[in-house]
Amino acid sequence: MSAIYGIFHSDKKSVSPEHIDQLAGAYNSIPVDNVQIWRSNNAFLGCHQQWITPESVGEQNPLYDSKQELTVTADAIIDNREDLASLLGIGSKALKTMTDTEIILLAYKKWGDSCPSYLVGDFSFFIFDQKEQSLFGARDFSGTRSVYYNFQDGAFSFSTTIKPLLNLPYIRAKINEKWLSEYLAIFGMIETIEANSTIYEGIFQLPPSHSIIVSKGKLTVKQYTSNVFCSSKGLKSDSEYEEGLRDVFQKAVNSRVRTHRGIGSHLSGGLDSSSVLGFAARALSESGKDIHTYSYVPIKNYRDWTPRNRIGDESSFIAKTVNYISGVEANYLSFQESNSYNEIDNFLDIYEMPYKFFENSYWVRGIYEKAQTDGVGVLLKGARGNWTVSWGPALDYYALLVNRLRLKKLVNEVNLYSENIGIGRKQLYKIIMKKAWPKVHNALRPDQTSPPTLINEEFADRSKVFQRIDDSPINLNGTKTQSFYQARKDHFHYPIIWNTTGTIGTKLSLKYKLQDRDPTNDLRVVQYCNSLPEKQCVRDGVDRSLIRRITKGVIPDEVRLNQKVRGIQGSDGIARMASEWGNFNLELEQLVNDPISNEYLNVGLMKSIMTKNKEVPKPSYFFYGEFKILMRGIISYRFLKQLEGR
Repeated sequence: MSAIYGIFHSDKKSVSPEHIDQLAGAYNSIPVDNVQIWRSNNAFLGCHQQWITPESVGEQNPLYDSKQELTVTADAIIDNREDLASLLGIGSKALKTMTDTEIILLAYKKWGDSCPSYLVGDFSFFIFDQKEQSLFGARDFSGTRSVYYNFQDGAFSFSTTIKPLLNLPYIRAKINEKWLSEYLAIFGMIETIEANSTIYEGIFQLPPSHSIIVSKGKLTVKQYTSNVFCSSKGLKSDSEYEEGLRDVFQKAVNSRVRTHRGIGSHLSGGLDSSSVLGFAARALSESGKDIHTYSYVPIKNYRDWTPRNRIGDESSFIAKTVNYISGVEANYLSFQESNSYNEIDNFLDIYEMPYKFFENSYWVRGIYEKAQTDGVGVLLKGARGNWTVSWGPALDYYALLVNRLRLKKLVNEVNLYSENIGIGRKQLYKIIMKKAWPKVHNALRPDQTSPPTLINEEFADRSKVFQRIDDSPINLNGTKTQSFYQARKDHFHYPIIWNTTGTIGTKLSLKYKLQDRDPTNDLRVVQYCNSLPEKQCVRDGVDRSLIRRITKGVIPDEVRLNQKVRGIQGSDGIARMASEWGNFNLELEQLVNDPISNEYLNVGLMKSIMTKNKEVPKPSYFFYGEFKILMRGIISYRFLKQLEGR
């Protein structure tokens, strides 16, 4: 993977050498294997290369085709190379050494601006057509690789990250109040309702599943076809469905362990990361490569306070997986001195914008740091698994049975599910009925209050943020639906939901010179899983049924069949911050008295929360909405101060 950047003057003005140096020079702090730049009079493309795949070693990127006068710069790993080779007429011998950048250029020659819809993998790229004087770019379907741009006075500038664009003298670091108002108003994890916006006015990001064309002084952004919803496969037996998922998942994993460097894998005690590790071990069984696993564990002397169906320390489940799968070098990482509060400056520097996912920030970055020292080039994960390979929400499925009047089946399923998870049937039926008839449930509870909001009331009125949110597909909680089935459709339909994961993954990968790769997010896997009938995913009182069936013999049964407890990562969050609680409160006092906070933040709400938390609160407070308000307030405050140069 790489950092890519460039400038194109559609008015045919010459690109200033100073602007090239300013844009490229901003990447000099990241570790690279090579730096290459291509330029003509009115365009230049650049790439700070990080060689992850064997084919990328020593590659030409940007790559120039003198015959057709096309130049491509790519931040990409393409996973369906064999399929593309067949479509593009590439022989097997040539494919072994052909770079992904070359494949992208061949795809563009054949399919033009439709080429992104043929690509499976993690990518962003730009292609300059010197004859047509046009620039074409694209970002992969889920936005795994970020790319930002600015277009003004005929000059189009783009970059993998934001800060290089701010190095250009004609781009100002001015707050985009529309973005900020949405970030502050929305309590859920979604940052904004517009997939192309950023915290900076005039700087945009190309949304996932979108391409961009700059030609004749005009800019066009459009969504290309990446159909993630497919009709049912109509297979005849359970074994056919199992074999289908096994094959496509193994193919996705095989594609993602393609590196000449070390292999690492995130590992919790759960089903998704364990399944990824198990399939990866099979893919590497003949290579002699070990897999480094990285697992977050709580600090020393941690006392588990979580409910009986939750577990704060997943070490026992992790150990079962590590001992079951051969060729694993396990790392249990507590990051003893780290916490969500003392990590804020690090993460603001990496993410380049205010962020919401503070709970796991310190160990996510810490794992990248440790993996870098181990020589890892690819870091596997199963982050999309809940929506793909391990899909199967039992209670929502049972709500469907209620509405379909499949009562005999419902009773049988609930009886088995109750026994499997250790929760009484009466309690389960209460939840199922709420899901089956949400309008009735909501009508019986008219006193439901809106979530807390971090935005200053006057700023909210001035920006009209609540009106915009009302007209959008989300609400203040981040979703307007109570159904997991509808939430899943929304998850794959709206690009705004994808941005955060890809953005932080890209920026961490550049800093630590390794690439996180998620086979549960493979487009082929997504399409297959979205075509499955519900009864394949929930059956016989077992949720996430299909993945549990195909991992028999791949991961230990204690993990594979576990339905009684689930991990809750970050449960030691308050304990980690205990020694810094005084500094935390001191900064909050500074925040509520600073004019810049009072302009944007709901300091009245923050003050009322602060009065209740002068002393270190109970451990569960880490997951309370009040604590989210305080932490996000400090994150926003520090960003605003940095922008002012303080």
